[in-house]
Amino acid sequence: MRAFTNRATRTSALVGAVATAGLLLTACGADGTAPPASATASPSATAAAPGSAASRAPFNDADVMFARMMIPHHEQALEMAGLARDRAEDADVKKLAAAIERAQDPEIRRMRAWLKAWGRPESAGHAGGHGSGHDMAGMMSEQDMKDLAGAGGKEFDRTFAELMIAHHEGAVTMAEEERRNGLDPAARKLADDVVRTQSAEIAELRKLLDRL
Repeated sequence: MRAFTNRATRTSALVGAVATAGLLLTACGADGTAPPASATASPSATAAAPGSAASRAPFNDADVMFARMMIPHHEQALEMAGLARDRAEDADVKKLAAAIERAQDPEIRRMRAWLKAWGRPESAGHAGGHGSGHDMAGMMSEQDMKDLAGAGGKEFDRTFAELMIAHHEGAVTMAEEERRNGLDPAARKLADDVVRTQSAEIAELRKLLDRL
């Protein structure tokens, strides 16, 4: 009886040792080396890994130029729209100016983020702010801006509509060039939005002029 008990004890110990060795092999891999990190990562960590190393969309010089030129162009539109708060008389002019501010301020932030992601400075030295960007399509001169700031009431409404039509037409021209030559999907999408939105606003501004 004692011999049977000893054999049973040795058998149980052997089974336990084999089980332990099996667990160690599973943890280390068949060759005894440590498993790759992905083998022990949690499902959520593994799923998150691709997003943390998302590839950057391709871009080209046309995309960079579009952002560099459209930023000061939008900034001037915001300056013009800001003048309408206190100087405009027509309710539709005020409404359109507010819509321009809501649309173009976020677009400026997006374009600045693109340039940062692309590793490109905001200015290439020839298309900076209002003082150096008047050669861009639709940009107002300093005198244009002075005339607008000095107007009020119906005179402001008419001057604003006339200048903003020319300004929007310039933006549409630049956006159409981006649609033809750009590569970055987000920049091309913004160009589509500019053409669609500002073309509609041009039509609205022309109707305002006919009424004013």
